[in-house]
Amino acid sequence: MIHWLTEPFTFEFMQRALAASLIVGVVCSVLGCFVVLRAMAFLGDALAHAILPGVAIAYLLGANLLAGALIAAVLVASFIGLFSRKGAVKEDTAIGILFAAALALGVVLISTVRSYATDLTHILFGNVLGVSPGDLWVTAILAVAVLATVMLLYKELLLASFDPVLAHTLGRRPELLRFVMLFLLAFTVVVSLQTVGVGLVAAMLVTPAATAYLLTRRLAAMMAVAAALGAACSVAGLYLSYYLNVASGAAVVLVATALFLAAFVAAPHRGLLARRLARRGAA
Repeated sequence: MIHWLTEPFTFEFMQRALAASLIVGVVCSVLGCFVVLRAMAFLGDALAHAILPGVAIAYLLGANLLAGALIAAVLVASFIGLFSRKGAVKEDTAIGILFAAALALGVVLISTVRSYATDLTHILFGNVLGVSPGDLWVTAILAVAVLATVMLLYKELLLASFDPVLAHTLGRRPELLRFVMLFLLAFTVVVSLQTVGVGLVAAMLVTPAATAYLLTRRLAAMMAVAAALGAACSVAGLYLSYYLNVASGAAVVLVATALFLAAFVAAPHRGLLARRLARRGAA
C-alpha cells in the first residue's frame, strides 16, 4: 500500500505536478467561493476562453505562453468591467461580447500556426505532467498574490458579495471591488492553465466551492472546506492519471464532480435526503 502511494512521486515531473495541482486546487476553490456566491460562473468560463489570443500571440512571438495568457486575461477583465460600469451595458452582455470576440480572435491566430495541434492543445486541456520549474514558480507567485489579496480584502469582498448596497453606503467602493474580483479571476485562470487547461478551469472554480456551500453555512468555513476539497481532488486526480493513464486535468474535475454529487445527495442540511426528511417532518 505504501509503495502504491509513493511510487508516482518518485519521478521529478510528478513532484512538480503534485505541487502545481495542490496550488491550483486551493486557489481555484478559495476564489470559487466568491464565484459561487456572486453567480459569476459564466464569467470564469469566459475569461478562461478569452486568454486564447494572448496564448496564440505569445506562441507566434516565441514568448512565454503564461505571460501572454495573463496579459490577455487582464485586458479582457478590464474591458468587461469598463463596458458594464454603472450599468451602461449589463455585465452578462459585456461578457458575452468580449468572450465571443476574444475566442474568435484566438481561433484566427491559432489557425495561422501549422503546429498548433500539438503545441497549443495543452493550453486547452491542461498538461500538469509537463509543468517546468519555471512554470511552477510563476504559478506559485500568482497564487500567493491571489490568496494574499483575498485575505487582505476578505471583509470588503464578503460585504460586497452579500450586500453591495450596504457596501456602497459604508463607502467600501463595491465598483472597485468588482474590478478587483475580475482581476483575481484573470490571475486564477492563468494559474490553472497548465493543470486543467482552458476547457476545465471553470469546473475547478465552481465545483469544489459548490460542494463546500452544501456542507457549510459560513463563508470562512466554506473557503476552508473548499480548499481542502480542491487539494484532495487534485491529488486523487493525479493518482487516477498515473495508474489509469488518463488525462490528469479531466481526472481532477471528475473527482470533484463525484464529490459534489455525493454532497448534493447526503449533505447534512442542504442535501437532497436532508431536505426531503425536513419536508416530511414539517408535513
